[in-house]
Amino acid sequence: MRDGVSPSCVVLPSGDWPSIAAFLCARFPAIAAEEWAARMAAGDVVDEFGQTVSAARPFQAGLRVFYYRALAAETPIPFEERVLFQDELLVVADKPHFLPVTPGGRYLQETLLVRLKRKLGIATLSPIHRIDRETAGLVVFAVQPATRGRYHALFAERAVEKCYEAVAPFRVDLALPCTYRSRLVDAANFMQMRTEAGEPNAETHIELLEQAGALARYRLSPLTGRRHQLRMHCAALGMPILHDRIYPELLPENTDDYARPLQLLARRIAFRDPVSGVERCFESQRSLMPLAEAGL
Repeated sequence: MRDGVSPSCVVLPSGDWPSIAAFLCARFPAIAAEEWAARMAAGDVVDEFGQTVSAARPFQAGLRVFYYRALAAETPIPFEERVLFQDELLVVADKPHFLPVTPGGRYLQETLLVRLKRKLGIATLSPIHRIDRETAGLVVFAVQPATRGRYHALFAERAVEKCYEAVAPFRVDLALPCTYRSRLVDAANFMQMRTEAGEPNAETHIELLEQAGALARYRLSPLTGRRHQLRMHCAALGMPILHDRIYPELLPENTDDYARPLQLLARRIAFRDPVSGVERCFESQRSLMPLAEAGL
């Protein structure tokens, strides 16, 4: 781990590339040869034995090569995460809006995972679930690789209770509480999901917490974990979550407005720990905008 960033790994396949550098250029064409040469010169490409890989090193099939990703310029995200809980098995963080959970695209250092690795010094830290970059609230991380799979299984087995809060338009004609079901699949635009006919694969229980004028605060309890499920279901019911930049309309990328965060919060998560047997229950210390302010 270097400055909170763990390396990526590729196993060199059978082939006749003249060098490891030539293979990496062919395997990752989006990265220029000059960039690989610079990474190798800086010692950011190593083999499974910890030896640095030079630009001239011959290709060796079966060798594992580790490389570190870096971004030349990354815009700081001016909001801080909070660590709510830590023991030998888990770390629970309270994520701010706009901060991605894991590296990807234009985000590396400005991600919750890298920030926590850097802050806590735990190279093996790994999220056991995800929430959207625009969503605030709870994210749970496994500390030990040996037990990580048992926590992942909780979500696959629907053994985790999750509660969110959202601010959205008030639907006077919508009888609540209710459970909404639909079938969600990937849309043509990778940023979105879409609904199609067929057996439902996404289910959300919706309750009204409070109402003021045209807006209301809702409790959303997803019984499944499809991507963008809560945002899609609220939009489908004619109550898109306030300041949603994806549903019902996809707005231009890289136009975040820090004064108008998505009004969606991962409020609570509870489960029986599959390793310790302890009942775990965590609650976010964050809050959404008061309805009076949200309506401005």
